[in-house]
Amino acid sequence: IEYRIEENSVRRQQWQRETLKDFANVRWPDSQTPTPNAQFNGIIFSNELLDAMPVRRLGWDAPGQKWFEWGVAVENDRFVWSKMALAEPDLPPVLRDLPVALLEVLPDGYTIESSPAAEHWWREAAGKLALGKLVAIDYGFTAEEMFSPGRSRGTLRAYRQHQVTDDLLANPGEQDLTAHVNFSAIQTAGEAVGMKTEQFTTQARFLTQILGRATQDQSFGPWTPSRTRQFQTLTHPEHLGRAFHVLVQSK
Repeated sequence: IEYRIEENSVRRQQWQRETLKDFANVRWPDSQTPTPNAQFNGIIFSNELLDAMPVRRLGWDAPGQKWFEWGVAVENDRFVWSKMALAEPDLPPVLRDLPVALLEVLPDGYTIESSPAAEHWWREAAGKLALGKLVAIDYGFTAEEMFSPGRSRGTLRAYRQHQVTDDLLANPGEQDLTAHVNFSAIQTAGEAVGMKTEQFTTQARFLTQILGRATQDQSFGPWTPSRTRQFQTLTHPEHLGRAFHVLVQSK
C-alpha cells in the first residue's frame, strides 16, 4: 500500500517527513511523482478539509419572504457585510423546497452557509477513482439539522491564535474561517457521479468499530495510556465524538 499525502507546502512536508520517518511507504507529490491524472484504485480520505472550503453566506428576509446573499463591502476602510439580491435559480437545492410552515416562522436574518466548492471537490475526487472509497471526517450536520434556534447566525466562525470569534471580517488574512459541512449535500454530490453511500455515522462510532477490529488482530500494537487518552478525546460526546461525523462512499 502506498500512502500519499497531498501537501503542497514544502515546510509542512518537512514536518510530516520527520513525524512519519519510520514509514517507508509514504509519498508526497513532487516533480518526480506528481499527483496521478488517470483513475486509480484506492482510498481518498480527508480530515477537516471540507469545512475549510469557501462558502456562500445566505440570509432570510422575513418581511419580503425571500433569501438574499451576504456580500462584503468597504466602509471607512473596513470590510462590512452587505445584503445582495439572490435570484431564484441561484438558490442552493436545500433552500428551494422548504416547507411554508418553516419559512413563516424563520427569524428575519436567519443565516446558513452553502459550499459549492466542497461539493465540486467531492465530485472531482470521485472522478479520480476507478475503484475504491471516499471518506470524509469533519464536523457538520444533515440538511434536516441545518435549521436550529441555536444557529440563527449560521456556523461560519473565525479562529485566531486558537481563539474563536464571530468577527469574521476582522484581521483579514490573519485568521482561519471555517463552517459546518452539509453532509447531505456532499452525499448527494457523490451519488450523482456514481458513488454508493456505505456509511454516515459519528466519529465515535466509526473509530470504535475500527478499534474493535484492530484489537482482535493486534494491529495497533501496545494499547498505551497515551493512546487511551487520545482515543477518549476523539470519541467522547463532550469532546469530538458527537460533533464530528464520517461519510464513506464507494465505487
